Amino acid sequence: MMGPAHALSGAAAWLGVGAAATAWDHPMPWPVLLAGALICAGAALAPDLDHKAATISRAFGPVSRTLCEVIDKLSYAVYKATRGKRDPRRSGGHRTLTHTWPWAVLCGAGASAVCVYGGRWGVLAVLFVHMVLAIEGLLWRHARVSSDVLVWLLGACSAWMLVEVLDRPGNGSGWLFTEPGQEYLWVGLPIVLGALVHCIGDALTVSGCPVLWPIPIGRRLWYPVGPPKGMRFRAGSRVEIKVLMPVFMLLGGVGALGALGFIG
Repeated sequence: MMGPAHALSGAAAWLGVGAAATAWDHPMPWPVLLAGALICAGAALAPDLDHKAATISRAFGPVSRTLCEVIDKLSYAVYKATRGKRDPRRSGGHRTLTHTWPWAVLCGAGASAVCVYGGRWGVLAVLFVHMVLAIEGLLWRHARVSSDVLVWLLGACSAWMLVEVLDRPGNGSGWLFTEPGQEYLWVGLPIVLGALVHCIGDALTVSGCPVLWPIPIGRRLWYPVGPPKGMRFRAGSRVEIKVLMPVFMLLGGVGALGALGFIG
């Protein structure tokens, strides 16, 4: 799928988690619901860090473009080193390492560690990155015609305001993990979810997605998981734009209403 659909699916997924939490009598504070949805939307773009033409590659200028090249080479190296006899030869690393569940868990754990041990500035750094990605994904038409600096400023302001709100008593900095020193440990959860939702979305396309690596399937370590070929679509097709994106928006709206207790 393309960046906007990935971002919408990520936001909808977290709002759905919020609705489930409310249904189980453990509602999220509204700042956690909002911040988590934006973080998840941004994280749903991050697996394409292995593709130089992806939305994330231009999000941070030369820094993200260089990082994409490095991750692409790293992913390709891991693929070459681990591919089985039935895994095809490749010329690049797109849809390999960064499109797996271990990568999703690693990213979430790393972000949580930065938030917990990096203090306020660590939290701001993680939120800034994901706010910029969320803007690039959710507001892609406007972001593309705006200057990078304007998007970065909006991301920085969004991150600062969210932390200001979350830091207030009862607003969610210690949501789910309540022991002293565990503030913002929960931030890794929407990051893991966003990455996994990205992989599920890519699994619906023609190429499939090796999200279950390194679990062998059909004697292949990099098995491209997906539905039957007749049910798949091409990235950027009318199915994605005209059907899936409106569905994601509808599900996100229903999830938000459920999370806030208006329906249930």
